[in-house]
Amino acid sequence: MKKNIKWLLLVSLTVMAACNNDDNNDTPAEVPVTPGSAVFTKYIALGDSFAAGYSDNALFKKGQENSYPNILSQQFVAAGGGAFTQPLMNDNIGGLLLGGNVVAGTRLYFDGPTQTPVNVTGKPTTEITAHLTGTFSNLGVPGAKSFHLLAAGYGNVAGVATGAANPYFARFSSAPTTTVLADAVAQNPTFFSLFIGGNDVLAYATSGGTGKDQTGNPNPATYGSNDITDPAVFASVYTGLVTSLTAKGAKGVVANLPYITALPHFTTVPYNPLTPKLIGKNNEAVGVATIKALNTQLYGPLKQVLTALGAGDRINLLSETGASPMLIKDESLANLSNQLTTAFTPIVGAQTAAFYGIVFGQARQAKATDLVVLTTRADIGTAPTAANSGIGMAPPAPLNAFGISYPLQDKHVLIPTEIDEIRKATDAYNATIQAVSKEKGLAFVDTKATLTQLASGGIRFGNFTMSSSFATGGAFSLDGVHPSARGYGLIANIFIDAINAQYGSTLRHVDLGLYPIQYPATLQ
Repeated sequence: MKKNIKWLLLVSLTVMAACNNDDNNDTPAEVPVTPGSAVFTKYIALGDSFAAGYSDNALFKKGQENSYPNILSQQFVAAGGGAFTQPLMNDNIGGLLLGGNVVAGTRLYFDGPTQTPVNVTGKPTTEITAHLTGTFSNLGVPGAKSFHLLAAGYGNVAGVATGAANPYFARFSSAPTTTVLADAVAQNPTFFSLFIGGNDVLAYATSGGTGKDQTGNPNPATYGSNDITDPAVFASVYTGLVTSLTAKGAKGVVANLPYITALPHFTTVPYNPLTPKLIGKNNEAVGVATIKALNTQLYGPLKQVLTALGAGDRINLLSETGASPMLIKDESLANLSNQLTTAFTPIVGAQTAAFYGIVFGQARQAKATDLVVLTTRADIGTAPTAANSGIGMAPPAPLNAFGISYPLQDKHVLIPTEIDEIRKATDAYNATIQAVSKEKGLAFVDTKATLTQLASGGIRFGNFTMSSSFATGGAFSLDGVHPSARGYGLIANIFIDAINAQYGSTLRHVDLGLYPIQYPATLQ
């Protein structure tokens, strides 16, 4: 007879698998599971989409069951943990309905024949207005920023259509005027987890930096949905959250935030994918001919004029044999629209010259320091429309191929100035999280270090290695931001490490091999 023995690893973040050993006289006794000074009787989880179990660009039942709070709660049971309830979705399709209309799409799965992520078929069955009753231990709310946890009415279904309320919280909030925090403290938790702040920069990042850095603005009511939260606002909100959660003696665990460069959403699409094969749509000969024409008719003349204007480093000719960088708009550059219009007027006429000026006034080729967002991959080489061209009209051929003959727009790429804004805010948030955790004596999880390790070599467990490689690395789901089921298991394990270290408990790791790296198209 064999039994499965799971060893507690307090230090290592790299070995996550349980050990299987035969019963024999040499087998050491298991370390008993104890809570230490923590009390897991009533565990409440607060956070955003990570806490909710969001995966593959959707919230769905199986993903929620594999959320890190639910995994933690299962490990808490052996140490006196009680029941853990979640506001489960109706199905494994994902997505939401509002009055019968689809307002959030279905989850992604990896389609083998096309070798791409695609949406599962079917219509969502989770209706926002079908309010859930009772109280819920998992208060993770997809889309929530730090200050949303304190926002009265954030769960008011009447405000969902206008964006004043959150559709996920509206399904299970205790009252239209309540707050996420109020619903948490009303349950008198003995232990809590708090993993919040990612969306305070993530919405800005995934939008390509189309929002605004609100550093210095203390009023979140004036923020746009894609804006970066003022670090001082975050500090005030975060301190208030923890103070309220610990007011009656509850212990807890908090986590800091990773850099976006640890997420495959920002590292998968290369800045220089323009090969003859790609430009020729798998016909290399056509690609070479197209490149020759582009160099003669567009890149060459642009290079010549920009060089005369002292900005020749913005554009170089495309390679006929290798990979070339994409054409992008960089709003941080000096706008040379008027100068380009003047220079090109004698060459191509006033109307076309004006078009060149508008389109290429802040254009340059991408560099390794730029981050192309994952969703841009579908736009490369496609024709801009009046809605997404940035100039209010569909450009004419042949200047109508995104990234090739027409610049990718702000939403497609994070440029260095935007990346720096995100990093500065993340550093400030993390400083607050660590300081508050120390002041309150809470367990502290360095997710930033773990996700950086995933992105720079990976983490081994058993005979496997997890990494941040898109679709194949095992740690992230197909949206490139949220973890896979196995990734959530890893997060649960590093939370356990922090809890054990802080409170002297002896909680056990979960076996990561039991969690899938991708969900199939059909889930029961």
